[in-house]
Amino acid sequence: MNGKQLVTSILKRENVERMVYAPNYWQWFSHTSQHGKLPAELAHCKTQMDMIKQLGLDVFSRNSYCDQNRRWFGGLADEMITDGSVTVQEQKEGHDLVFTRTYHTRKGDLQERQRYVWEESTLVQEKFLIDDYARQLPLLEELLQARHWQYHHERYLREQDIIADDGIVVAGELHSPLKMLHLLMGPVETVYFITDHPELAEAFMKQNEKTQLDLVRQMADAGVSVMMAMDNLDTMFHPPAYVDQYCASFYEQASSICHEHDAAFFIHACGQQKDNLKLISSYGVDGLEGVAYPPLGDVELDQAMRLTGDRFIITGGISAMEFEGLHEKAEIFQYVKKLFEQMKPYANRFMFSASCNTPINASWDAIRWFKDAWLEYG
Repeated sequence: MNGKQLVTSILKRENVERMVYAPNYWQWFSHTSQHGKLPAELAHCKTQMDMIKQLGLDVFSRNSYCDQNRRWFGGLADEMITDGSVTVQEQKEGHDLVFTRTYHTRKGDLQERQRYVWEESTLVQEKFLIDDYARQLPLLEELLQARHWQYHHERYLREQDIIADDGIVVAGELHSPLKMLHLLMGPVETVYFITDHPELAEAFMKQNEKTQLDLVRQMADAGVSVMMAMDNLDTMFHPPAYVDQYCASFYEQASSICHEHDAAFFIHACGQQKDNLKLISSYGVDGLEGVAYPPLGDVELDQAMRLTGDRFIITGGISAMEFEGLHEKAEIFQYVKKLFEQMKPYANRFMFSASCNTPINASWDAIRWFKDAWLEYG
């Protein structure tokens, strides 16, 4: 079976002949390429997909198409403003690239600033769009009423053609109502806003749910087979009470729409997951991307499988901690062997992958050893 057939089997919860290995080299490849550090074996590679294909790995990716220099996720859908617009100014500051994004609405403008930090090959938020919600509430309300997303299926088809039989493109275009506030004003101000204006905050989140579900329907109607909400379900930022109150409706409806179209719905999950696992699986969500072992996570992967029932899919197993703590080939082989022994009973619902991303300081040797260990034990 090729990678696409194997991933499809996992999505159907069918037994597979080997473990699926679908790593995420997005940031690592961008960093080593931009800084002239690509190993000789990868000298001809222009994208992380070239690297993955050379290594002979599987693909289950929501970042195969995403411009790593300019956004954290997305690229298949455009953000649209009714009776308004969005303008982006790019400015070089040394090696860094600074983006000032201005939302023009009928009631006025809102502005955010992001910086692509060249030395770290990462995008950071320097100024949130909403930094004084008490003053900006009328503008925020106008923006949320005017904003929607337009999906472009030709972009998806182009990326799936590139990946071909190696796996499946995941449409990582979505975010939950709670994540919407995190993106607009940051997690801390989100808590203050919900506390100060609970009814208004819930109304704003319902408006975002409406437009995001419209995007889910656009993608499902077009034939997208897997989509993902890029929510980072760490319980520090998504405590169970908040998830159940503000996100349950979105997750349930998005899952239902996907299932009506024979598609799957996933959520991106970094960090601590244990307290949310049963809750998330109860909404009909198909799985989580990027569950990590302790200490970055707070649950063993086989325990996570037991907590979520017999249909929930989990990807993960390699976090930054493994790249930092496992320095020898024998250590990596032992780690993978033990992990696969634990996950063997759940092999029809597990994809071996990065628990978010491959760190920029990961060694090429370690990357190859993880691949070799997968071939040995998978």
